[in-house]
Amino acid sequence: MTDIKGTTRVCGLIGNPVEHSISPLIHNSLAGFTAHDLAYVTFKVESGQVKTAVDGAYALNVLGMNVTVPHKQEVIEALKDIDPLAKAIGAVNTLVRVDGGYKGYNTDIFGLERELEDEGIIIEDKPVVILGAGGASRAIAFLCAKKCAAKIYLLNRSIEKAELIAREVNDFFNNDTVVPMKMADYTTLDCTDYVVIQTTSVGLHPHDNEAVIEDEIFYSNASVGVDIIYNPAETKFMKLMKAQGKPAYNGLKMLLYQAVAAFELFNGISVSKEHVDAVYDVIKGEL
Repeated sequence: MTDIKGTTRVCGLIGNPVEHSISPLIHNSLAGFTAHDLAYVTFKVESGQVKTAVDGAYALNVLGMNVTVPHKQEVIEALKDIDPLAKAIGAVNTLVRVDGGYKGYNTDIFGLERELEDEGIIIEDKPVVILGAGGASRAIAFLCAKKCAAKIYLLNRSIEKAELIAREVNDFFNNDTVVPMKMADYTTLDCTDYVVIQTTSVGLHPHDNEAVIEDEIFYSNASVGVDIIYNPAETKFMKLMKAQGKPAYNGLKMLLYQAVAAFELFNGISVSKEHVDAVYDVIKGEL
C-alpha cells in the first residue's frame, strides 16, 4: 500500500454498491508495483447524484475514477468529453481528468480483448455466441465486431434487448454481423466451433450451480468458453464446457486488464507484463 502523503493523488470507484469491489486492491497494488504516489478508494453514489459526485471529484482534484453499476450510462451526462467508442457503446467505466472535467472511456472492452489475447483465443473470422444482452454484452459485441468475428449470435431471454444491441453494433460497423436470438433458440444455431462468452449473472451466488444453457450439445459444439464472472472461480458454465473437453476461462483477467487499462489512462503510462502478472497473483490469492 502506498504511504499517504500531501502529494498523494486520489483515484476511486463510484457505484452502488461498492463495498464488495476488489478494484482498490488492484489499483493500490498497481500503484505499489509501479511506484506511483496514488491511493484508490470507493465512493458510494446514489442514482441521480452522479453529476454532483463527478463535479465534486473534479473540484477536489481527484485524478481519475472508475464507474460501475448502475451508473455507467448516467455518468455520460457529467462528462467534459467522451471517447468515440465509449460513446457508441453507450457506457463509460473510466473517467480521466482533463481541463475542465473528465473524459470518459470504456476499458471493459480492452479488458476482454487483453484476456482473449492472453489465452490465445482467436475471434477473427470465427463465429461467436454471446449469452446475455446487458451492459457488458454491449461492450463485448462491439469488441467482437471490431475484431472481425465471422458472425455474432447474441442470445438473451428478452429478444428486444438483443435486437437493440444488434442494431446499434451493426449500424456502427455498417454490416449485419450481430444476429439477435432468444436464449431458448440456441438449438437453431447454424454453426459449430464457436467461441462462447457468458455475460449474464447466472452462476453468481446464490445461483452457483446454474447456467443459462445446460444442454451438453451446446457445449460440445463450442470451441472455447469465457465467463465474465470471476467469483466463483469456476462457474457451472465453465464446468459444462470442461465436461465436453473444451477450455474455459473466468473473468478475473478481464477484470484485471480493464483496471490496468484505466490505471494506464489515469497516469499516462504503460504497465509492464511483469507488474500485471504480479497483481494477478495478488488478487488470485485474495479470492
